[in-house]
Amino acid sequence: MLAALAHEKRLEAYRLLMEAEPAGLCAGDLAEKLVLPASTMTHHLNALRGVGLIERRKEQRQQIYRAQVPQMNALVGFLTDRCCGGQPELCCEPQEDTASANGPRRPADKAFSLKH
Repeated sequence: MLAALAHEKRLEAYRLLMEAEPAGLCAGDLAEKLVLPASTMTHHLNALRGVGLIERRKEQRQQIYRAQVPQMNALVGFLTDRCCGGQPELCCEPQEDTASANGPRRPADKAFSLKH
């Protein structure tokens, strides 16, 4: 799963699909948003489908893609389940919504950061 997400365009596609939950997006809309040819977009979507991060359903003549949120939750859980001896609440603390010395935080940086 991590290897599939390691490609910049696949990660962008996955993020777009997460934003579009639960409706999903058609392949053409994804390709347009990512400025990719349809065949290249299909290649990236197949890579994400192959590892179970997204699903595809057919609606009339369109292929609609949706993020598989439970699989991503399982991946994140697998990566963090041994944090602080299996007690992540010991090493994560909520962060204030202020800018750091390195500039403003990205949205993903706001929720938690490691204490150590």
